[in-house]
Amino acid sequence: MPIRKGEAWGAPGALPADGVVVRSDAEARAVVTEARRAGTAPPVLGLLGGDLCRTLGGRGDTDRLRSELAMTFSCDLGAVLADGRLHWFVAHLVARRQWWRGRAFLAMNAAWLGPWNAGPKAHPGDGLLDTYDARVPAGQRPGMRRRLPLGAHLPHPAVRERRTAAIQVELERVLPVYLDGERVLEARSLSIRAEPDALTVVV
Repeated sequence: MPIRKGEAWGAPGALPADGVVVRSDAEARAVVTEARRAGTAPPVLGLLGGDLCRTLGGRGDTDRLRSELAMTFSCDLGAVLADGRLHWFVAHLVARRQWWRGRAFLAMNAAWLGPWNAGPKAHPGDGLLDTYDARVPAGQRPGMRRRLPLGAHLPHPAVRERRTAAIQVELERVLPVYLDGERVLEARSLSIRAEPDALTVVV
């Protein structure tokens, strides 16, 4: 059940013996994708790196994952349907051109996007994705990039923010789509949704 404002989230709990340790969001997505394509639930993931791990306060400590200090979280999973094929992401989806020129669209399940606190209010367990439809003029981009590491780039008149469980995005042109930091596909039409409590992770 998605977390509600003011509720405690996460509980002490070590990675089970059949849990899978991953070191990046891309590795986590690969494990999730393999399980979903096989028609099974993803295994519990032990996070040692990546933007979801950072959002959850993970330290990248292997020993911690199987100790009494470990914390277990029930997280949402992002899903996107493009060109009739379903893909998943654990941290974020980004549709953009090279150098972030023109329109960019982001769906954040985690707060972090590399060095940027791109989704400062994004919560991996609230059943929602924080989406940003951006058309930032070239002259304003340097200033925005300087504020991104602190999450101080919002609000911005050139960025349309929305928190939603599902969204349909129609782009003016085909754009590369990055899932968890990897360029996975190119698309113009994206059907994106959050899958609440679809993933259990340990940090």
